[in-house]
Amino acid sequence: MKAVSTSSATAPPAVQASRAEIWGLIRPFWFSEQKWKALALLAAILALNLGMVYINVRLNSWNRDLYDVLQARNYPQFKSLLWQFSGLAFVFIAVAIYRVYLTQALQIRWRYWMSERYMDKWLAHRAYYRIEQGQQGRLSDNPDQRIAEDLHSLTSDTLSLVLGFISSSVTLFSFVHILWAVSGPLSFAALGQSWTIPGYMVWFAVVYAAVGSGIVWWIGKPLVGLNFNQERFEANYRFGLIRVREHSEAVALYRGEAQERAQLGARLDDIRANWWDIMRLTKKLNIAVNFYGQFAIIFPMLVSAPRYFSGAITLGVMMQIADAFGQVQDSLSWFINAFSTLAGWKASINRLAGFNADVERAAGMARTIEVRRHAGSALTIEGLQLSLPDGALMLRGLDARVESGEQVLISGPSGSGKSTLIRAIADVWPYGRGSIGLPEGAPAMFLPQRSYLPIGTLRAALTYPAAEGSFDDAAIARYLMLCRLPQLADRLDVAANWSQALSPGEQQRLAFVRVFLNRPQWLFLDEASSAMDGETEEALYAALPRELPGVTVISIAHRETLARFHGVRWKFVPVADGEGCRVEASSLRAVTA
Repeated sequence: MKAVSTSSATAPPAVQASRAEIWGLIRPFWFSEQKWKALALLAAILALNLGMVYINVRLNSWNRDLYDVLQARNYPQFKSLLWQFSGLAFVFIAVAIYRVYLTQALQIRWRYWMSERYMDKWLAHRAYYRIEQGQQGRLSDNPDQRIAEDLHSLTSDTLSLVLGFISSSVTLFSFVHILWAVSGPLSFAALGQSWTIPGYMVWFAVVYAAVGSGIVWWIGKPLVGLNFNQERFEANYRFGLIRVREHSEAVALYRGEAQERAQLGARLDDIRANWWDIMRLTKKLNIAVNFYGQFAIIFPMLVSAPRYFSGAITLGVMMQIADAFGQVQDSLSWFINAFSTLAGWKASINRLAGFNADVERAAGMARTIEVRRHAGSALTIEGLQLSLPDGALMLRGLDARVESGEQVLISGPSGSGKSTLIRAIADVWPYGRGSIGLPEGAPAMFLPQRSYLPIGTLRAALTYPAAEGSFDDAAIARYLMLCRLPQLADRLDVAANWSQALSPGEQQRLAFVRVFLNRPQWLFLDEASSAMDGETEEALYAALPRELPGVTVISIAHRETLARFHGVRWKFVPVADGEGCRVEASSLRAVTA
């Protein structure tokens, strides 16, 4: 029975990552072998941020002096202030440029490091295979998107948020005492008493930011779940488009355009509906944020105007108050300004937490089928029972032994578990129990019915899984001729998507070229010649013992003509109660004779 891919299946709702999971995603890079370079970059970025805050403090004083000079019509002092501004502006531009440059350098270092680790985790222990088998509790749809896009969002948004928070904190610390000093006390009478609020503009800024932050959080909190779903719907739509491209011939032959259009349209409808939800919520959020931001421009003027018109402060001080209030209010409004980024960041964190949990679960999956290497020369199977991921029984207890150099033909009804047995021997099927022993140091090769052909040169596709250039062209040409693919001999350096360029039968013959080049001692063929014509299939089976003396061949095949190339048959027979199959072994030597 084939394992079902669920890459585009409907995923559960957004899983909320805990603080420990968030720290577990962020922490590793900063304690890795890259930590000193990363910390040096981070320290440089922080120093530049501090430099920008210092320049803003200087500009705040310059702003006060400018308006006082303008009010006094002091032209010589005005020219001097322009020269001061030119120097500050030049330094500010240089600092701003290198802050962005170093931040991008740190982002790519972090993303590259994280991507490598997650690719390793995804490929290790065949997690990429196991999380696609549709087991219950599966969290991670579209793992390709999580490695590519969500890791990018994690690194870039984390740096943006952390650096923004630090910059806002330093700005707040730098300007709050300025605002406290220049705003002075506010005295008023209420409830029959006189009241004085020292540094009253600071308190107004705090209350103003607190109220605004609360309103924005209340309006925008559903945005995290909507962003999570949007990323999933976009990935599902892209996955559907890729599936049509990869299976274009089959879709065309089935005239399946209408069905594919309907499925793609349904996924596009998901994108549109969720996007409209995001639009409506973003509109409400923008109303609150823009009203908050625009009113903050005039608010300090309104509050400080009475003192200016009474002559208590100069125009320069009034403008300094407005600027300092804006800096303090903007620092206190970090949450409001960063809310959309925070929502997207949290959605990416939740997706990565789910993906990380699935990968770790796949890596730590209980090994109830023991596959080991031993010192003997035979394949041994003891008490092997195979099940589906949901626990349904496929194969009842199997005890068998295959000696080196034997040829075994596996036959039986489709869906009875023949391919699953090969997967279990290959140590990629974890559901069941029992033990399997393979000879130590004997290279094995497994050929599925549909071979994998990497995109690239034909030479790389032929030598896979060995590295390109592992075999000389003379050997490749010889085996291309043997496998009846002589027309490909002069195309070794042509790069293409060979799974689309070659027919299924040609792809299977190409897989046999790989076998002859890699020269395994144990060969497992899972209907690996089903798309070939009978003559070619028999010619390649006849060539196996001739080209690979002593090779052990275990084949799954439905054509009875292949029986003469095998000495033993394992027949899968459904049991009477419908619970799985049993294996009946018989000799084929009489048939061969």
